[in-house]
Amino acid sequence: MPPFEQIRDAHFRPAIERGMAEQLEEVAAITGSDAAPTFSNTILAMERSGQLLDQVMRIFGNLAGADSNDERRAVQRDISPRLAAHRDAILLDPVLFARIEHLHERRESLQLDPESQRLLERYHRDFIRAGARLSATDQDRLRAINSELATLTTRFSQNVLAEVNDCAIVVDQEADLDGLTAAEIRAAASEARDRGHDGKFVLTLQNFSNPPQLTSLRNRSLRQRLLEASLTRGSRGNDFDNLEIVTRAFSLRAERAALLGYASHGEYILEDQTAETVTAVNDLHASLAGPAVANAQREAAELQALIDEVEEQPFELQAWDWPFYAEKLRQRRFNFDDTAIRPYFELDSVLFNGVFYAARKLYGLRIQERHDLPTYHPDVRVFEVFDHDGSPLALFLGDFYARPSKRGGAWMNAYAVQSELLGGQPVVGNHQNIPKPPPGDPTLLTLSEVTTMFHEFGHALHGMFSNVTYPRFAGTSVPRDFVEYPSKLNEMWAVWPEVLANYARHHETGEPLPLPLLEKVLEAQQFNEGFRTTEYLAASIIDQAWHQIGANGVPTADRVAEFEANALAEAGIDFDPVPPRYRTPYFSHIMGGYAAGYYSYIWSEVLDADTVAWFRDNGGLDRNAGDRFRAQILSKGGSVDAMTLYEAFAGREPDIGHLLERRGLSTD
Repeated sequence: MPPFEQIRDAHFRPAIERGMAEQLEEVAAITGSDAAPTFSNTILAMERSGQLLDQVMRIFGNLAGADSNDERRAVQRDISPRLAAHRDAILLDPVLFARIEHLHERRESLQLDPESQRLLERYHRDFIRAGARLSATDQDRLRAINSELATLTTRFSQNVLAEVNDCAIVVDQEADLDGLTAAEIRAAASEARDRGHDGKFVLTLQNFSNPPQLTSLRNRSLRQRLLEASLTRGSRGNDFDNLEIVTRAFSLRAERAALLGYASHGEYILEDQTAETVTAVNDLHASLAGPAVANAQREAAELQALIDEVEEQPFELQAWDWPFYAEKLRQRRFNFDDTAIRPYFELDSVLFNGVFYAARKLYGLRIQERHDLPTYHPDVRVFEVFDHDGSPLALFLGDFYARPSKRGGAWMNAYAVQSELLGGQPVVGNHQNIPKPPPGDPTLLTLSEVTTMFHEFGHALHGMFSNVTYPRFAGTSVPRDFVEYPSKLNEMWAVWPEVLANYARHHETGEPLPLPLLEKVLEAQQFNEGFRTTEYLAASIIDQAWHQIGANGVPTADRVAEFEANALAEAGIDFDPVPPRYRTPYFSHIMGGYAAGYYSYIWSEVLDADTVAWFRDNGGLDRNAGDRFRAQILSKGGSVDAMTLYEAFAGREPDIGHLLERRGLSTD
């Protein structure tokens, strides 16, 4: 557990500098050795190097995202290009690469166990993909590109956070908030007071293009204002404008890919994923885009018919109308709405009686809250996780509430990872952006927020169950298009009848969610699925469009919107009432670790949907089934090829039919 009570912001810069210096000394000891290269004196020595830097960056990286401030942002801006240069100093070291290549050429004679063999192969591939075989001139250019990209991505992420806060909508009259719950209105008033707008109300934006308030707000002009503010983030020509940043970053990525011998950044990234090729990803998009848009168009026609029926002066359906009328239609069709079920989804009940309960039933875990360990923010909670035999397994941190200092979205991170080589046990954290209610009010979740809590705990389980020899393979250190698979799968337990019945209880009366309402919730799972699939695919296609072009094909900043529109039109998924889940200027995934990888959610969902079918065929919420999934998937990390793991677990290749059925996209 990081000693948060002792850490000050002033410590980070010198700690990072010390960590980099120590790792360079450790690498110099490897390259300066007169002894012939061996697995122990080269590969294992590399695995042991950089422990201080890794520890510091795990803590700093999380705080920079979960609880940023001016000093941390300044350190992030300063240190990002220096860290890029540090990585290049190691990965482009010719002597170090020569030792690794020497071992790789003789790998069959080294008599290594499978995990050690894979470690050697991964190091060799990492160095080649980093440019170890380039000429000195090309390596110099590569260093410059990496340094500039590190600066650009840091500026982008900081702009996104600042812009979300800057774009918040100030509302003068409470009457304009008609449709929001009393608790939501109180929260908006509290947010306004915090921002110096006493007597007014502030609606904040979130990560996605569609703000959640669109579902409830009856004021159409306010809905339009809210959505337009969301969609124009990062492109308003202010201090937080990201258009120049993104076009420059995409140009640099394409140039780097060309230096390394690839046609595009997408080709470079996908070579190292389970998808392997841009063709595979494009084929997946093509197979889903047509059915998704057809479903969305059918849904739009139903919403237009509803508008024509209920409005005295009907109007044409627009993007800011869709969530509101979709909710009305869902209420009519299934006779329930989110406000009816939220009283049954109180945060602690969802967490203890839902998320933790499912983990106990599946894996035998016991999870107990601790109040004696310091955290980085008063809202953060700490839990100790005990294995099925009672032994301590991990620490789990829950950081559930939104705040201005936290980046949007939801994610899991690891403060400490498991490995036999270095010892220690996992410390992992889950982060969400649930609006915090006023003091004294319960935290009532939407079904989407409940699902996200289960999803992120799936990532946490992947980290906590790690049982590998080398830190290089610990926990979620798997291909990007495989990492979302265990988390997507864990979502299934959110609506599994036994689990749902255990946590979905009224926060005041304790009464269970009524069976008729529960049945309607389950029946409604495919409702609006055309919209959800279309908005997701649109964002994923935008990601691939940017990353499948060469440097000469990147448009200027003033043509970013045109580039997006053309990409969607060419893919047959341009449908104005359904905006992409993200637009480029605030698409944090593709400026971070998901560049050319946003497709991984739907790619992983193919595996997830197939595994849900496996669980249904093998006892459902059952210890034997859970233990098999833990042993063959969750514990292995990246120590075995991802698809080899999957096929060994399931006993078959994945069947996309289960995904099509789930999303209501079957061609019939």
